[in-house]
Amino acid sequence: MAHTEVASVIAPLEARPIKNTICLFDVDNTLSLPRLHATPEMLALLSALRHKCAIGYVGGSNYVKQQEQLGTPSIEVTSLFDFCFAENGLTAIRLGQPLASSSFIQWLGEDKYKELVNWCLRYIADLDIPIKRGTFVEFRNGMINVSPIGRNASTEERNQYQAMDLQHGIREKMVEALKKRFPDFGLTYSIGGQISFDVFPAGWDKTYCLQHLEAEKSISGIDYKTIHFFGDKTEVGGNDHEIYIDSRVTGHSVKNPDDTMKQLKELFQM
Repeated sequence: MAHTEVASVIAPLEARPIKNTICLFDVDNTLSLPRLHATPEMLALLSALRHKCAIGYVGGSNYVKQQEQLGTPSIEVTSLFDFCFAENGLTAIRLGQPLASSSFIQWLGEDKYKELVNWCLRYIADLDIPIKRGTFVEFRNGMINVSPIGRNASTEERNQYQAMDLQHGIREKMVEALKKRFPDFGLTYSIGGQISFDVFPAGWDKTYCLQHLEAEKSISGIDYKTIHFFGDKTEVGGNDHEIYIDSRVTGHSVKNPDDTMKQLKELFQM
């Protein structure tokens, strides 16, 4: 199936053959390699799956990054998925239309937010790592994303940092230090991807998006009794863990995009 055919005519949600079922996907290392584009094979498989049941993605990054990874200059990612949940669902789009969103900075307050960011920047300034690039704290609608090496690192630099992080636990140690410094801020810390971790209010993990699926009962009458979730960071502390173990969800742990495709083909006889 050609890439341009992926956004072909799709039946309404209530008319999909596999009823009351949705497949939700993490983005990095589940649908695409970190920060790289999803392959035409993956997009074609997702299109075929969408003819069977509802599909959506839920990622920690903002919508712009997800458009880069899953869409194309001529195809909006909102036309490829029924539900697009950026920033864990704090920014949510249903069938191309935005849903109500929430703000981390409003929730935390400007003073506490400034105290948190200043501490992170000081901590990173004192870190002895070979490479530092830029954008160490990225503000998002529902969280901040903290990266000791900086989000402007190249793919090669990301890979080098990841190997160092696995050996020395750089992100783990920073998270533990944050928990000790801000025990009363009501924050959750989630390590994901290669180079960063997310900081957000407790309960604003990927399970946040499930409220939008539950609201479908009053919108279209669909009760999503079966919610399949596919993600690679499903271990404790990983940013897919909370939704992976949620009682409303059937969790599938994947190693990479190829493994996602393999499991989908087996599960749905594709």
